[in-house]
Amino acid sequence: MPAKMLSVVLPCLNEEETIGICIQKVQRVLAESGQAGEIIVADNGSTDRSHQVAAGLGARVVDQPVKGYGAAYLKGIESARGDYIVMGDSDDTYDFLEIPKLIHELDKGADMVIGSRFKGDIRPGAMSFSHRYIGNPILSGILNLFFQSRISDCHSGFRAFTHQAIARLHLSTTGMEFASEMIVSALRNKIRIVEVPITYYPRKGESKLESLSDAWRHMRFMLLFSPNWLFLLPGMLLFTSGLGLFCATGLGWFRLFGHVFDIHAMIFFALFTLLGFQIITTGLFAKAFSVREGFTSPSRVVEEFFKFFNLERALTWGTGMFLAGLSGCMYIVYLWVKTHFVGYFLMPKQSLFSAVLMIMGLQTIFSAFFISLLRLPSIPRAASRVSRTSSKGSAST
Repeated sequence: MPAKMLSVVLPCLNEEETIGICIQKVQRVLAESGQAGEIIVADNGSTDRSHQVAAGLGARVVDQPVKGYGAAYLKGIESARGDYIVMGDSDDTYDFLEIPKLIHELDKGADMVIGSRFKGDIRPGAMSFSHRYIGNPILSGILNLFFQSRISDCHSGFRAFTHQAIARLHLSTTGMEFASEMIVSALRNKIRIVEVPITYYPRKGESKLESLSDAWRHMRFMLLFSPNWLFLLPGMLLFTSGLGLFCATGLGWFRLFGHVFDIHAMIFFALFTLLGFQIITTGLFAKAFSVREGFTSPSRVVEEFFKFFNLERALTWGTGMFLAGLSGCMYIVYLWVKTHFVGYFLMPKQSLFSAVLMIMGLQTIFSAFFISLLRLPSIPRAASRVSRTSSKGSAST
């Protein structure tokens, strides 16, 4: 079997002090292993001599005018010709002499290999206390929780993967969240991920990290790709607690510190109930849309839910709730008219129950139509253009 070609991609933004060291380490690995390879420096608008240093050492420099950590990597990976691709920062924090560790796992059958700093050695001064013990563990823990993985270092920038694997991920983010997107997409596409321990060194030169904004970009990306955690679970919690307290207050069962809560509390619990119901339906919209557009694979539980709670059943339930609420309102109006517009007008609890049923019924009806629309098979744009062109041609004849 012919040896695999290796591409090493280095993003670069004003790394004149260290880019040469990184390139020389990669060249040493290639020379000692006898492996064919290339070094690609994705320059992200450097204003120092980084470009000249890299080119002078024989690296292939590609310019990426779009700013961002992810944008630089996207350009470099797009330019790579190797069967295996290694990515790593060009600030000399990762020891490229450890590349063989990652390649060994790819040779054994892994699709992606992550160099774990937390399983390896973090040298003094390489990572701040807040990043080492707060930021990275929390963000990695959230990613593992949301996407059912056990990765120790989700934000390591030292990774290797096969060309075939990276082509399946369809990466697109341009900022620091690129690191999270790669792992999330790999998990969703059943890419086999392996971690190996590495050594992490203090960087030389000015850091490009912006702790809070970068952390938010990671968090925002994970939430947008986790409708269960962003919508469904908070919505269910708000809806069930709100509905329970709404009903308990209406029946006079809600007591706290000897005080019986009445209509004023009931109004707030009605709002919680409706808000929770709206968040749940938004979550179902997000699930249906993400599956339709190929962002996520269909979930067995969600698919079974959609099969049971189809358009016809949803319309039946929604109409039933609406009519039940409307009947309650009409009965209250009837009693009000019967008593010559006195007395029964003051039935706030019954009116509130009826109004909540009507609103939830209408939400169910319109949400069912929208979800059914989202779940229609999408027509490829090229096919639709062909269809329109054909119809025009037949009309002209």
